[in-house]
Amino acid sequence: MKPLISAIAAGLLLLHGKPIDPPANPGDAPTTGVAKEGREITSTVARPSKITFEGDGVKKGKGDGYRVKRPCWYEPFLNAQEMIDLHTKGAGNARRAAIDEESHREFIRPFEEKRGQEGLWWSTSYMLNDPAGAACAVALERFVFVPPGNTPPAGITIEQLAEIARAAMTVPEHTIKLNPEAKSFVNLPTWVWLEGIGQPRRTVTASIPGFMSVTVVATLQDIKIDSGTTPERAETHTEGCGPTGKQYVKDGQFTCGVRYLRSAIDQPQEKYPLTVTTVWPVTVVDNVVPVTFPPVEVGASRDIEVGEIQSNVRP
Repeated sequence: MKPLISAIAAGLLLLHGKPIDPPANPGDAPTTGVAKEGREITSTVARPSKITFEGDGVKKGKGDGYRVKRPCWYEPFLNAQEMIDLHTKGAGNARRAAIDEESHREFIRPFEEKRGQEGLWWSTSYMLNDPAGAACAVALERFVFVPPGNTPPAGITIEQLAEIARAAMTVPEHTIKLNPEAKSFVNLPTWVWLEGIGQPRRTVTASIPGFMSVTVVATLQDIKIDSGTTPERAETHTEGCGPTGKQYVKDGQFTCGVRYLRSAIDQPQEKYPLTVTTVWPVTVVDNVVPVTFPPVEVGASRDIEVGEIQSNVRP
């Protein structure tokens, strides 16, 4: 089945469940790459794929580049008659048959041999945003016929579908808030908290309708603070941060932020690059898949100017 790739079956993309219209002259290898919308990076799956994505974790923020262990698979596609119709009807198929009738007829023959038999043709799909995805798919047949109740070698599993859902997960990008806001000083506590997160829970459900479905949940747990310098120059306090830091309160106890011990005058641009990373542990709803995923971690940075308070001592 490999020598001739179907015009329609290989020319579509699925972006989180929303099919993109096929090009005017489809038929070659699927396009590969990472889809970007503004600052948003989304996971894409090569077609033909029936995988759909739902949930508030889909395309709602920023992903972390999670990679599926095996970035290609077979999944249920069409029965024999549907495959014949897909590859014989329409002006595009007619043009291809006219150009090379023998090759086109040879491509259709396996589908015709299975006409009337119970079972489905499973198709190859892969993760477009994974550099190894296309190479993985090339090692598979384009289509394999599978009797009812069976799964072929390299056929998609519920565990792999959960990984695909995890790869599609995005979480909100946050804004770092500080006090003092404009400039801090040596030995002065710099309070740190976050804004712009919204609901601290995100879900993604990946489904192959009528076949399998799995939902993964990411829940904001805590933050990591990187002062942008060495421990000799800054103390980092995270014991009281919680999931979104601790907003400044007059006369409050300082438990989340950075106390800089040296000025930034000798640093690039005379500032320290502070980074705050949110940590979102990921679980599978109802524990239907016994796998452990790494948390989604998304960072944001801002530069902090740290000066020294000068004083004069007079007799």
